[in-house]
Amino acid sequence: MRIVISGAAGFVGSHMCDRLLTEGHTIIGLDNFLTGNRTNIGHLARERRFELINQDVTETFSVDGGFDAVIHMASPASPRDYLEHPIETLEVGSVGTRNMLEIALEHGARFLLTSTSECYGDPHVHPQVETYWGNVNPVGPRSCYDESKRFAEAITMAYHRKYGVATRIARIFNTYGPRMKLDDGRVVPAFLDQVLRGEPLTVFGDGSQTRSFCYVSDLVDGLYRLLLSDEIYPVNLGNPNEMTILQFAEAIRDRLNPGAPIAFQPLPEDDPKQRQPDITKARTLLNWEPKVGLDEGIAKTIEYFRDLVAVPA
Repeated sequence: MRIVISGAAGFVGSHMCDRLLTEGHTIIGLDNFLTGNRTNIGHLARERRFELINQDVTETFSVDGGFDAVIHMASPASPRDYLEHPIETLEVGSVGTRNMLEIALEHGARFLLTSTSECYGDPHVHPQVETYWGNVNPVGPRSCYDESKRFAEAITMAYHRKYGVATRIARIFNTYGPRMKLDDGRVVPAFLDQVLRGEPLTVFGDGSQTRSFCYVSDLVDGLYRLLLSDEIYPVNLGNPNEMTILQFAEAIRDRLNPGAPIAFQPLPEDDPKQRQPDITKARTLLNWEPKVGLDEGIAKTIEYFRDLVAVPA
């Protein structure tokens, strides 16, 4: 297939490009580098089946030639990024999603939206299933991200219902791995950066809030399977193995620097207390579930981060 993918230079987007190329497809990658990083796709510079276009998808644009699929991954995704760029986050989820849908409609291409578990907000249902409508604060500091993705899902379904676009929606839970930014504010790079530098690990609240961590190659495999499927409604993609943030901090500390202190700070507003995907739908429809265990995934991620912080092994 010939595939257009926005956010191609992002953390997950760059790994998705790798997977699609491995499968034999041709990629037209779009990115305006607001939060994407050219180094993430530097290894593709001489790949004849990969073309990179510097493009803000919130602006009107076109892509030459025919193509078979459109994948909309562009969006600030970390709290630090979307709190710094709230307007851009809302625009890429609204205007950007519509522009990508228009391209899919024009070319008769299937469309995959990468949405988020943040659509569930601070959930009252645990683990989270796709039929849960969520508990989101529409005017809180995180609303720029949460509501942009909820709108993106709504307009995606509207294009499916009105125009028959073959749409797919992935709700992505916490994902980690190489190519994450050190300063993106998410828990995995934050802990690894701190412990590798010999600094205290920052835990918000008492650390009892839970998360589940999916290695990036597992997520990308789920995204690819969903792209090829016939499922039009949202599908959770994440690792269902839940742990508290404090447990995760202790696991990182004990592995790399057992003497490192843990510093507790106030919990950010609207920070979800529990986050765990129910992946029954992905198992049933996509024959998918995570394969990379936390120890293996963290080891690969540590290797990448050691180079970033210039700490000797």
